[in-house]
Amino acid sequence: MTVGIVGLGLIGGSIAKAIKCYTDEHVLATDIDESIIKLAVLVNAVDGKLCKENLNECDYVFISLYPSDAVKFVQENRRNFKKGAVVVDCCGVKRFVCDKCFDIARQNNFVFIGGHPMAGFHKSGFKHSRETLFKNAAMILVPEDTKNIYLFENLKGLLNKIGFTVVTVTSAQEHDKNIAFTSQLAHVVSNAYVKSPQARLHKGFSAGSYKDLTRVARLNEKMWSELFLENKDFLKSEIDNLIVQLGKYSQALDSEDAKQLEQLLREGRECKERIDR
Repeated sequence: MTVGIVGLGLIGGSIAKAIKCYTDEHVLATDIDESIIKLAVLVNAVDGKLCKENLNECDYVFISLYPSDAVKFVQENRRNFKKGAVVVDCCGVKRFVCDKCFDIARQNNFVFIGGHPMAGFHKSGFKHSRETLFKNAAMILVPEDTKNIYLFENLKGLLNKIGFTVVTVTSAQEHDKNIAFTSQLAHVVSNAYVKSPQARLHKGFSAGSYKDLTRVARLNEKMWSELFLENKDFLKSEIDNLIVQLGKYSQALDSEDAKQLEQLLREGRECKERIDR
């Protein structure tokens, strides 16, 4: 079996390395940076360069690009994919990608499945990719049709081999709604939090809570801006709700209302306890 990888950044590079490490599959890959392709071949992360001429050899194609670039790649190569091939994107939003790519795939006799690996690292690029990135991680899949059990079993089998232990199947709508809260809001909060003038003075006064809250502030602003804008309805709703909740704490402090502050803190603690059961 041949697997194609489009984009050799952190995610694409890690998929390539994991497939080469944990399976016997043949791996072809491409990247906008020709030197990265040569490096990937040199370190045996891939077997060769992926191009239009050999794309039709691939049984699976994983696209690890920004959402708009992923859609563009699928559109431009719609006639180059192998008939029946399974094409999976790895973007952080699904409505924008799936709404366009489902139609393209259907009209050109290949299968498109939206994908989102729930794994990452605050540093990007092929040099930070590793074959263990997906160990015990979850993979979200957004198919147009869930009836082809054989297709899902084969894809899940490949994903399990490279480390994923949980495969969640959902809709593009549900994916984007949940990701707005679990991922995108966290990046907004972390990024905004470090803009306090006090952040410059944190050394010697910070421990685990500071490190946890600021870890994802170091992000790729180009990629995350695109992800935020393509999911702006759900993300804005989460931001607005957070502002309302923070306002309650501010009001309790203004009025020196200890009981109200205790109540707010108790509600948060109990909420955390419930969701972690």
